[in-house]
Amino acid sequence: MDFYGLIGYPLGHSFSAGYFNEKFEAEGIDAQYVNFEIPSIKEFREVVEKNDNLKGLNVTIPYKEQVIPYLDDLDKATAKRIGAVNVIKIIRDSKKTKLIGYNSDIVGFTQSIEPYIDNHHQKALILGTGGASKAIFCGLQDLGIESVFVSRTKKGDKIINYSELTPEIMETHHVIVNCTPLGMYPKINVCPDIPYELLTSDHLLYDLLYNPDETLFMKKGKKQGAKVKNGLEMLLLQAFEAWNIWQR
Repeated sequence: MDFYGLIGYPLGHSFSAGYFNEKFEAEGIDAQYVNFEIPSIKEFREVVEKNDNLKGLNVTIPYKEQVIPYLDDLDKATAKRIGAVNVIKIIRDSKKTKLIGYNSDIVGFTQSIEPYIDNHHQKALILGTGGASKAIFCGLQDLGIESVFVSRTKKGDKIINYSELTPEIMETHHVIVNCTPLGMYPKINVCPDIPYELLTSDHLLYDLLYNPDETLFMKKGKKQGAKVKNGLEMLLLQAFEAWNIWQR
């Protein structure tokens, strides 16, 4: 039996194991998907070495960037360009095990948000600066949308502070993507600190979170008339792309 899995910490929120194991059962695939909840990226090598039948891994918070030094190669079109990995293909032969990093987040994100993009969606705010946010930046770039990162810590021109979200910025940046864990179950009563009162029906709020279905970030946006979307479709699309990568 082949094995696939997920590395990250913590993993209680993840739907990946359920999704893939249901897929394997439904399609008669002799495989199993397991979670590897590792408190340190230093344990990554042990996961690969101790599981001979492991063919592929997904990577989630907080290791999408930290895992890169442990890999042998990066896919130029996705992982190398983005600077973050969420899919690892494991190629084994008698001499060596080769680990290749990919990023399927960009595919899942662009395919899921594109139907919601209108002509006035020219600029975006990306909330958070982690590994997922880098894929979102590249995805929006591919859609012709200029983005600025928003963080609690200001870093140069490309990263502004939440306190700098002026009415002028909110009026011109009509796409807002939450790449932070704020609002994720069980802490559902928190949300990113943006001026929600400045949102309008021209705004599109996209939350990478999918548990709960409607986060506080989305609820506050909807109250102002904004379009809202959660990250469930992105999750499913990126998982489908991950499977395609493993089968190539």
